[in-house]
Amino acid sequence: MIRGRVHKYGSNIDTDAIIPARYANLRDPVELGRHCMENIDPSFAQKVRRGDIIVATSNFGCGSSREIAPLSIKGAGISCVIAKSFARIFFRNAINIGLPVLECAEAVDNTETGDELEVDLSSGEITNLSKGMVFKAAPYPDFIKGLISAGGLIEYARQILKSGGER
Repeated sequence: MIRGRVHKYGSNIDTDAIIPARYANLRDPVELGRHCMENIDPSFAQKVRRGDIIVATSNFGCGSSREIAPLSIKGAGISCVIAKSFARIFFRNAINIGLPVLECAEAVDNTETGDELEVDLSSGEITNLSKGMVFKAAPYPDFIKGLISAGGLIEYARQILKSGGER
């Protein structure tokens, strides 16, 4: 279960807006998080509290396949991103590092900056606690739930190797 305050953005937030190219040489998620969204929201890193949620309209994460974009979001303390749609490569990069991303147009349309959300990744249920509204995103398949729960693809693979290849 995820619970956090909303930071809402519009459409076509590209990976350069998420983490500017000048920070592409950084690898530490926390350091990347200090620069997350600074081109479109210079105070973002100072406003975010661990567990907060980004909500965006459509095509979030478009542009390059910069793998550090979702890493910077996670490093900033964001626990989940909800949008009407994601660029496919961003979606996959987020899942690969264990950052939950959900598509749910109704939640996006009925959520504002500052609202508090509760997200149940098992069921796909998104509750806007500020407005008393409940929305339904498609729940992840078990494999993806395991990947996110493990903290990403690398940790998931480590767990499989430790268990002798059984999943």
